[in-house]
Amino acid sequence: MELGRLEYLQALVTEFQVTDSADAKEQVLANLANFAYDPQNYEHLRRLQVLDLFLDTLGEDSEALVEFAMGGLCNLCLDKANKEYILEANGVESVINCLSSPNEETVMSAVTTLMYLSTPQSRRQTTALPVVECMLRFSLSANRRLSNLATLFLEDYCTPLQVEEARTLSKHTAVGIPLPKD
Repeated sequence: MELGRLEYLQALVTEFQVTDSADAKEQVLANLANFAYDPQNYEHLRRLQVLDLFLDTLGEDSEALVEFAMGGLCNLCLDKANKEYILEANGVESVINCLSSPNEETVMSAVTTLMYLSTPQSRRQTTALPVVECMLRFSLSANRRLSNLATLFLEDYCTPLQVEEARTLSKHTAVGIPLPKD
C-alpha cells in the first residue's frame, strides 16, 4: 500500500514538472497540497522534494499556483522535520512575501504558516517589525477570518513591545495611500 502511495505522489510530481497546461499544473498542485494534509504522506513528500516544489512555486505569477503552494506548505509545516526544512531553506521570507497577495486564501495560509513556523530561533524573523505592522492592518480588516487570525497572531506570537512599536511606526507612515500610477 505504501509503495502505491509513493508511486502515485511521484506521478503527480512528474506531471506537474512536464505538463505545459496551466490548468493541469493548478489541478496537480491542488492535489499535492491536499495530500500534504495527511501526516502519512510527509515522508514521501519530503523524499519527492515537494517542499522545494511548493517553496519555488511561491514565486510564480499565477495566483492559483501560489495559493495551492502556500496551502501545501501550511499543511506540511506542522511536522517537525518539515518545519526545520522550511526554516533552513529560508522559506520564511517567501511566506512573508505572500502576505501581500490579493488572494484571501493565500494570505490566510501565509499567516497560519508563520504561526506554525514560529520557534524561539525563528521568532525574530516571523515577528519582524514589517510582519507585525502587517498583522496590525489585518486585525482591522472587515474580513472577520483575517481580522481574527491576525489578532491571534499579535496576541500569541508577538510581545506587547513589538505591537506598540509597530503601532507607533504605523502612525507615521503612508499605509493605505495608493501609489501614483505611471
